[in-house]
Amino acid sequence: MIFLPKKPSKLRLREAENARRNRLEIVKARSIGQITRRDLIKWGIFSGFGALAWKNGLNPFVNSAFASIPTGTPRSPLFGVQPFTQPMPRFDVLQRNPEPGFLNPAPTAEANTTQQLLNAALEGVRPGDTGPIEGRPPGPIWAHQRFAQFPPRIAIQVTQEGARTNTTYNPGVASNHNSGINPATPIPVRFHPGLPTQELNSVWTFNGTVPPKLATARYGEPLLFRHHNKLPFNIADNNGFGRHTISTHEHNGHHGAENDGFTGAFFFPGQFYDYHWPIVLAGHFSINTAATDIKASSPNGSGGLTKVPGDWHETMSTHWFHDHMFEHTAENVYKGNAAMFNIYSGLDRGNEAINDGVNLRLPSGTLKDFGNLEYDVNLMIADKAWDNDGQLFFDIFDRDGFLGDAVTVNLAYKPFFEVERRKYRFRILNASVARFYKIALSDASPMIQIANDGNLLPKPVVLTQLDEIGIAERYDIVIDFSRYSIGQRVSMVNLLEHQDGRKPEDALSLSEALSGNSSDPGVGRFLEFRIVRNPAQPDVSQVPAVLIPNPDLSNVPVVRTREFEFKRGANQPLSLADGTASEGEWGLRTAGGDTLAAAYSRVTAQPSFGASNKREIWTLKNGGGGWDHPIHIHFEEGQILSRDGSLNNVPAWERGRKDVYRLRPGGELKITMQFRDWGGMFMQHCHNTTHEDHAMLMRWEINDGGAPFLRPLPTPIPRPQGVTFKAPVVLKGA
Repeated sequence: MIFLPKKPSKLRLREAENARRNRLEIVKARSIGQITRRDLIKWGIFSGFGALAWKNGLNPFVNSAFASIPTGTPRSPLFGVQPFTQPMPRFDVLQRNPEPGFLNPAPTAEANTTQQLLNAALEGVRPGDTGPIEGRPPGPIWAHQRFAQFPPRIAIQVTQEGARTNTTYNPGVASNHNSGINPATPIPVRFHPGLPTQELNSVWTFNGTVPPKLATARYGEPLLFRHHNKLPFNIADNNGFGRHTISTHEHNGHHGAENDGFTGAFFFPGQFYDYHWPIVLAGHFSINTAATDIKASSPNGSGGLTKVPGDWHETMSTHWFHDHMFEHTAENVYKGNAAMFNIYSGLDRGNEAINDGVNLRLPSGTLKDFGNLEYDVNLMIADKAWDNDGQLFFDIFDRDGFLGDAVTVNLAYKPFFEVERRKYRFRILNASVARFYKIALSDASPMIQIANDGNLLPKPVVLTQLDEIGIAERYDIVIDFSRYSIGQRVSMVNLLEHQDGRKPEDALSLSEALSGNSSDPGVGRFLEFRIVRNPAQPDVSQVPAVLIPNPDLSNVPVVRTREFEFKRGANQPLSLADGTASEGEWGLRTAGGDTLAAAYSRVTAQPSFGASNKREIWTLKNGGGGWDHPIHIHFEEGQILSRDGSLNNVPAWERGRKDVYRLRPGGELKITMQFRDWGGMFMQHCHNTTHEDHAMLMRWEINDGGAPFLRPLPTPIPRPQGVTFKAPVVLKGA
């Protein structure tokens, strides 16, 4: 999306709106698979590189015969709504249920293939057809690894469904810690009380409701996440975009690939998928195996600690989970398939008062043994757009990346949040499709960054402006509101200006961003803090000088180096017939070969399964200077060894462990990783999800860890009647 000027003429707005409406049927047909990208090129609607052809009546950015004005699209109508006139809702905390005994049917190691009668509205289904109740691929390769060793102790059960009113909201905190919101008041799905309620199939969220959901877990307590697909059986019932098949990725979970949300392991309406998250430290089977190190530990529920195996330097904290449907991730995540996941440990306990020599005592609260949320706040930032009726709008036409013009926090348009005069921790997730952010406070006062992605940094970093936060990155920060007086207000401000979805255009000064003069409506204030009272109890939280040092890998042998270049202009030599391969302008090049578009039936890398005595070094290159790519590598986290050839170019806030790597235009990163504990097929891709869907994604796998794994692993092909398999193609040099 590119933006019209703030005051376009009525004629120009009408032309742009007509063009958008003309394209809606094409967008819908593409979203449900009736037409392909190849069709769009043949018709002259897309160029060979995926750009929207400059056709009057289809492209709202084309200069008309009536006026020569900047390119753009109609702004989302606000229906008279003003910024900062609604409270920001805290996340809706998902119920933790004891297991076994809660889930019915009980979870099984291998997929549950009990047959059910299929709905004939599903694609490829005939009356009388049956299929399995669970969408997980069957057999031992997709069985939950070490299921008997890590039997589920907690169950979380959710649905994916269309918009409905939330009557069971659980913010996990009292109303005075949630800006006065009464959790008993029903919450319809809308971005502001003054905006229209979303129609059933305009938004598809977890449980069909807002606010976004928060799962919580602690180390040493295996979790079974059962996800029911209650989306429409008819693929066309999507209000113009979104695919009704889903695959849930726990980003960046350390568990087997069968629980990773592989892009080709999707499941259909009417099915469920059991994801088994054992919640263990990396190195579980090779480091601290006797669980003697007290820093490798978990809250025991009574103020003490339970020691766990593994490397405490690998402790993780802030995760999220979202859809990973092949070719449709951007649509589905934008439509609402995104939630957050807090993981608690002895180090990051979520209780700021317990002083046991292990707990870092970060801002959180004191009421519970672990997982207090009073002063530990999840923020999901995402730009949205809606049509003239106020319904969520998405456009596939711009392959550079979709940009909305309305910044939301926790799916609320420009809200406020009430705080006390004390320290707060904010876990910030960029859940946008293509927009990067650069955050400052409106008075230029300092923030303390304590984590990057899922991991606490080795040391806190004091900043007045955060670095760019790419799509899927998480930055945990601490803000001390004790410096303000009751009644004062201060805002989070986005300094980063976009002109298109390829990359940010420019970082503005704070005064420029606050001036309101940017052509990008995503720039400026987006969340207002209101200082309303003194804390009832003294603030005993801390930000220690040392958080979690990185694992020292200097003596671990490097057994393989690889290079991946992320480029535009990709080829696809594989057949598209079975849906396991895609074609698109974005792709990856490795081992001196061609730039290839995504195919989850092709194995691009096969790192060796190992303990803690070997590692690999991967070089990630941006193949052009006109775009940026936030690259996500599933399963394992890495340490950045150099940026553009030097460790000196790696700032302090990037020197912790990471799972998303912003390459920067024309840039290059060298990272190191280990591949331990679990096996199976994983992915690497750009997390500008438009780039991912078209088609900057590759499959890699750990397939030499012994039975039942084969080398290479067979590719799943899901259908409502069941999953079949085919042999993959293995890239030379993988």
